[in-house]
Amino acid sequence: MKHLILLIIVSAWSFKVLAQDEQKEQKEINQQVWLPFIQAFNSYNTDAFMAVHHKDLARVPRDSKQIYTFTQYKKQLEEGDLRSRNQNAKRTIELRFLERIATTTQAFEVGIYKTTVTQPQTEPQSFYGKFTVLLRKDGGVWKIVMDSDTSEKNSISANDFIAAAGID
Repeated sequence: MKHLILLIIVSAWSFKVLAQDEQKEQKEINQQVWLPFIQAFNSYNTDAFMAVHHKDLARVPRDSKQIYTFTQYKKQLEEGDLRSRNQNAKRTIELRFLERIATTTQAFEVGIYKTTVTQPQTEPQSFYGKFTVLLRKDGGVWKIVMDSDTSEKNSISANDFIAAAGID
């Protein structure tokens, strides 16, 4: 009986330590990836945006059935960012999370994003989608190695976004 109680105590302590480690990793990911990601996206800073992505990136916009390398994704973003800046468009992105799994070297995250675009003299329009990312800690820094998103046939909504957990 004493062994069983000891096993239960050790198991409970181990789960608590693992949960604390995972929270530590997620805070690092927020600071190293998501906050710079959001800032760079909102300011059309392609270089800063790409800096949170690993050079071996696989970018998968599922709705268009494409897979891009780091270089292809950067080129696509540069063109889109330039076009949007020339049109004086404003955009913001917000992220919320459905699932976050992290070890000390890898993380898997699923969430809902909300992108709001405002063209001159128009009302803001918001778009929603689901993202899935795989991250790796490389040289002490978290980087996105796989980034996929989908609108799931435009079925992702404000309700899905609100229901997901905030970045903290």
